[in-house]
Order: sequence, then C-alpha cells, then structure tokens
Amino acid sequence: MAEPQEQRPGARLIEIHLDDQSIARSTADVEHERAVAIYDLIEENHFEPCGHDGGPYRLRIGLIDNKLRLEIVDTGSDGTFTHILSLSPFRKIVKDYFMVCESYYAAIRSSTPAQIEAIDMGRRGLHNEGSKVLMDRLADKVTMDFDTARRLFTLVCALHWKG
Repeated sequence: MAEPQEQRPGARLIEIHLDDQSIARSTADVEHERAVAIYDLIEENHFEPCGHDGGPYRLRIGLIDNKLRLEIVDTGSDGTFTHILSLSPFRKIVKDYFMVCESYYAAIRSSTPAQIEAIDMGRRGLHNEGSKVLMDRLADKVTMDFDTARRLFTLVCALHWKG
C-alpha cells in the first residue's frame, strides 16, 4: 500500500467569500446550507493552485453568466489567480442531485430504512460524480483531494439551491 502523500502546510484554503454582487442572498435555509458548506470546506481541505507553492489561500467565488469565477489569493505573496469554470457540465448532475435529495427528505418521513438507504446511496453516487467532474475540470488549475472536491461541489450545489 502506498504511503499517503504529505501535504504542504500552505496548500489549503483558510477563507472563502461569496461575491455579493453576483450571488444573490437567499432564504435562511439556503444561507445556512451555504455557511455549513463553507465551514466544512475550510475546516478540512487540500487546495493548491497548480504551479504555485505558496499559500495558504483565500477563495472568492462568484458567478458570471453560467460560469463559476474562482478568484484565489495567495496570502503568502498576495498573488491573485482567477479561473473561470463553465457550469454547463454540472447542470444535469446538480438537477438530478436535487431531485434525489427531495426524494430522500420525503422518504425520511414515510419510507422503510432500506428504501431510505437505497435513495441515499443514489444521492451519494451523484455527489461523487459531481465531485469527480469538478476535479477533472480544475485538474490543470488546482490540485485538490477528493474530499475537498466533495466539499467544494457541496458549495456549488448550495449556490444553486432555491430552498
């Protein structure tokens, strides 16, 4: 079995801000989901812009048309990197994910544990698929582990949730 790769101390996010100009405020439930996603992401992550060995990093997330704008600030050098990521490849995954989440929450109220578990497996599968797409789309821009990609995908979903 391979030894786990040691993470550089600076290869992490320490702060995340959502751009108020492009991401509208929403209901209390949606704002709560966004705050939890940000907290979870900051709490544990491996995030490193490719070709840079500084850090730690601040991330400002915004939306431009149907694109995600990731503005990364290296706190060690004050260097800023901006990446624009089309959200089109995520559209179907996010739509399916929300549909399965609705089924999951409905099932919690009235279904058997086996039915709930089956729906939850589907939900986790879609979440993993979205996380993998996110990692692939950012592969030449940002290095991150799968758990970080999952947390970042959760935040992308929270940006689209209507409540």
